[in-house]
Amino acid sequence: MQYLQADAEAKAVARKFDIAVIAATFLLLVGSYHVHQMLLAGDWSFWVDWKDRNWWPIIAPIVDICFPAAVQAVLWTKFRMPVGATLCAVGLLFGQWMNRYINFWNWVHYPLNFVFPETLIPQAVVLDVVLMLTGSWIVTALVGGELWGWLFYPTNWVMLAPFHVPVEYQGSLMSMADVINYMYVRTSTPEYLRIVETGTMRSFAGGVTGVAAFFSGFVSVCMYAAWWLMGSYFFGSTKFFKPYEAAPVAVRQH
Repeated sequence: MQYLQADAEAKAVARKFDIAVIAATFLLLVGSYHVHQMLLAGDWSFWVDWKDRNWWPIIAPIVDICFPAAVQAVLWTKFRMPVGATLCAVGLLFGQWMNRYINFWNWVHYPLNFVFPETLIPQAVVLDVVLMLTGSWIVTALVGGELWGWLFYPTNWVMLAPFHVPVEYQGSLMSMADVINYMYVRTSTPEYLRIVETGTMRSFAGGVTGVAAFFSGFVSVCMYAAWWLMGSYFFGSTKFFKPYEAAPVAVRQH
């Protein structure tokens, strides 16, 4: 009876330890992914007036696909769980909203509709579904990576559209995002000349969003492949992540 009670207590302690490890791993993933996104996407994700039709749909998807690819490589190859991209997207959104609410709203009192983050959950679900249906990371890179870049702007347009409404402000035609920018001065502002869209990217059908989406999808394919291979090498190979192997049982000869 004492052995059974001790075994039950040991299982309970092991279960609590597993929960603590999983929670710590998730928080580490959220923190590292958030720092990665802030360093490389930066102001394009912070401010609503930087979320334009040219550079934001290019930079943000290319930067944000890195961690989902690496986590997918680990969860799919080791556990056959096609939830790596969705887990990363949900974790990043959680970390971003904590940052926006605690730092931007409570500390410096910027309104949340000026600093809201983009969402990656729809693209992440598509990426996981492609991996689950095909079982191939190469097909996921080609198809899912392209869709990751193509779907970024449409899935965020619902939140962004109200800030593109034209208004007249002090005799000038501006957008709502620009008016909010004048109300809340920052140390850095976007290059307003590029919002006029006089660059070379307008040579394709007179618009930049489609070209930005195709270019973002192409680079996302390359980034997905590179980070999948890195995730498989560092965490999927037996050199760095050796699975548990039961000790051989000796067979007594009769």
